[in-house]
Amino acid sequence: MIDQFTAQQPQLVHYLPVATTLLSAIFCGVLIRRRLQKGKGAHLVWWAIGVAAYGLGTALEASVTLFGNSPLLTKSWYVAGALLGGYPLAQGTVYLLLKRRTANILSGLTVPFIVAMSILVFLSPINAEALEPYRPGGAALGWQWIRPLTPLINSYAAVFLIGGAVLSAVRFARKTATRDRAIGNAFIAFGALLPGIGGWLAKAGVVEALYVGEFAGIILIWIGYGCCVRGPVESRPITHAAIESRAIKARSEPLGVGS
Repeated sequence: MIDQFTAQQPQLVHYLPVATTLLSAIFCGVLIRRRLQKGKGAHLVWWAIGVAAYGLGTALEASVTLFGNSPLLTKSWYVAGALLGGYPLAQGTVYLLLKRRTANILSGLTVPFIVAMSILVFLSPINAEALEPYRPGGAALGWQWIRPLTPLINSYAAVFLIGGAVLSAVRFARKTATRDRAIGNAFIAFGALLPGIGGWLAKAGVVEALYVGEFAGIILIWIGYGCCVRGPVESRPITHAAIESRAIKARSEPLGVGS
């Protein structure tokens, strides 16, 4: 447990979100460029939004460290981190793996929930005694009944982001030609898991674990994405159109991050 002095003074680990924010910004640019090059791909749009939200959350953490905490920063951090931390990335996987109509329905069900939760967070009073000078935390929210509701959206994100990557890794591992994508999806699954573990520890008061998990997580997700977009090792490259054609024929099998 972090002692009172550490909670009042920023330590080296509290500056880690600065580096995470920079990595997220560059990665987001990579995803946007790929979307522009391809000219299509709703999943790429969602992934770019997801990495941007990821970076926004760490940017708010960095702001708390550099400039001190405030009720607005804490509330904004809770929305960006607890509510949007993994959801857009997961929704990108939803649009990649599922039929467009199904993905749209899931968006219609989840987006209003997130909007409503975000409004409640910003309307919530702040417990000034729980507001730490250099460490954001959900404990400062006056309406603590909001916090048990956030695992609903986090569980949804975990099922599709982590679960989809794991299943895709298993599928791609069956063939030597797609072994890179199997490895890539394994990296993505593990990278997406780390911020979740850090978030669980943050609820126990160890926000520093979240900072470490976010930094390592974005690196692993980026490495995994890089492995996946290299494509299968074959004498003839498989085009994006061919991949989508196979997906239509086998919707029941997850594609994974490979386009």
